[in-house]
Amino acid sequence: MTFDMQRFDCVVIGGGIVGLAAAWAILEKRPQSRIAVLEKENGWARHQTGRNSGVIHSGIYYKPGSLKAKLCAEGNRRLRIFCDEHGIRYEACGKVIVATTASELPLLETLYRRGLANALTVRKLSAGEVKEIEPYVSCLAGIHVPSTGIVDFAAVCRKLAELIQARGGELHPGTKVLGFRPAGSGSVLETSGGAMAARCVVNCAGLHSDRVAKLAGAKPGARIVPFRGEYYELKPERRGLVRNLIYPVPDPQFPFLGVHFTRMIDGSVHAGPNAVLSLKREGYHRTSFDLRDFVDTMTYPGFWRLAARHARSGLGEMHRSFSKKAFVRSLQKLIPEVCEGDLVPGGAGVRAQALRPDGGLVDDFLIIKNASAMHVCNAPSPAATASLEIGRTIAEQVPLFSGSALV
Repeated sequence: MTFDMQRFDCVVIGGGIVGLAAAWAILEKRPQSRIAVLEKENGWARHQTGRNSGVIHSGIYYKPGSLKAKLCAEGNRRLRIFCDEHGIRYEACGKVIVATTASELPLLETLYRRGLANALTVRKLSAGEVKEIEPYVSCLAGIHVPSTGIVDFAAVCRKLAELIQARGGELHPGTKVLGFRPAGSGSVLETSGGAMAARCVVNCAGLHSDRVAKLAGAKPGARIVPFRGEYYELKPERRGLVRNLIYPVPDPQFPFLGVHFTRMIDGSVHAGPNAVLSLKREGYHRTSFDLRDFVDTMTYPGFWRLAARHARSGLGEMHRSFSKKAFVRSLQKLIPEVCEGDLVPGGAGVRAQALRPDGGLVDDFLIIKNASAMHVCNAPSPAATASLEIGRTIAEQVPLFSGSALV
């Protein structure tokens, strides 16, 4: 694909759900603007969006008042409306979060109170009440979160792409951004298809968002460190062990949720994920390796500080990655009847986690501005759930367009 210096009001980089939602929101707010979406792959939702658990999150885990909490709760509502309007199948099936040891009961209570603080409907459950919802779960107590659901986020992306095109937006898959240079009130993007001029650039490049931000002259203050999440899948004849979604109480000392059971919209049931360092930003296999990505992580002080802080948990995750027995033992804490023979290898995804130089995870969504660009530099889960609200937030903050496209 080649460009003869096409000129746009806004160019969105990234064809995952956040990038597509941002482009659609801008077109909704400013229908006359010229918008282009660039995606280096030859299709949409090829990475985080198309490889996640498909869960429409409620927002129960997130600090009250944070962007994650606010955008997730409203994004959940808007996503379901969007699916209703466009005939995309989803289910508001709810989930249970369960405590399996006495030490987890205070953490479960804290999570319950956080749900109330985030204005969610949550209900405490006894062990017996949990069994009424999920008969095979063994626990001491639980909470039920009815607003959690499941959907195919790739299908949402395909519909967003259709809507963007129908409103006159341009879609450019197979187009990689190589560099930026200032041009009047905007920028010129050097791409694999040629140069493009834009008044405004919105960077939603996910696993590569920090690199794109630096190309544009921004200082994100964090680096993307990739973590691979590996799943198993229950064999079809054993899917009856799980009705909907079953989660453990998350360990507040560990930055991930722990292995859990998720019924997908296609009826399959996934178990996992573990969370291990990926040696490639798009590394979906244990053997995946990219020298640049590896060096970026290994030379980053923030990674080593994180590794030292969570060494024990990290080693446990690595052990589960290589030992099916260890993985199954973790699952048996929730459902004792699960055995090795019930599971077959599933897929894997890579989480783009922004990490500060001090080793702290960027816990909230991170959207920064510089010159005529906006950069979404941290948008892990629940970004897919919150995508329509993230898009609306971006559309409200991009520079106001006046007149025609950049000249």
